[in-house]
Amino acid sequence: MQSQNSTNIGLDNSAAPRLWVTRHADYLYKYALTRINDQEQARDLVQETFLAGLERLQKFEGKSTERTWLTAILKNKIIDVYRKKASAFVKEPGATIAEQETDDFFEPDAHNWKPNHRPAEFGIEQTDQLESKEFELILQKCLRKLPSLWLSVFTMKHLDDEPTDTICNDLRISPSNFWVIIHRAKLSLRECLQKNWI
Repeated sequence: MQSQNSTNIGLDNSAAPRLWVTRHADYLYKYALTRINDQEQARDLVQETFLAGLERLQKFEGKSTERTWLTAILKNKIIDVYRKKASAFVKEPGATIAEQETDDFFEPDAHNWKPNHRPAEFGIEQTDQLESKEFELILQKCLRKLPSLWLSVFTMKHLDDEPTDTICNDLRISPSNFWVIIHRAKLSLRECLQKNWI
């Protein structure tokens, strides 16, 4: 049973729900938007996160910051969105084609890329460019052009640092399909960035 003391730790003055919108709404909205590429759905998810936070408030033990706790709730809601999109995707003929194209990209015995399909550098690796806000805006626009499942896989892998096994389980895709999607997403991003940035 949750002790009153641990609950109180999480409910100090910094964890007042009435301040959540002011303190965290913009951050959570941006977090969601970069991962699902849908403004209206991102707003809905943030609202759902605040409601879920209120419902679970007594369980918040204060072991993390309020923002980290709310972000974890939002992240689970985003994964639910990913799952729904992935379920729709696997029913499409394109998913089967992606599986079949795995042999085009990989050496089956070596478990590695074929030389002509190996990911190449973007050509924009200078630190000052990567840190610029202008670059980030272009990257976000390029990410929004990705198909929903590609965006889901890419953001889970490269923004959230989720293990490949977790991504495959959460999105119900095979490892070979995962690697094809990641490869295609990177190729698409490289093309978009080279066209709009370089």
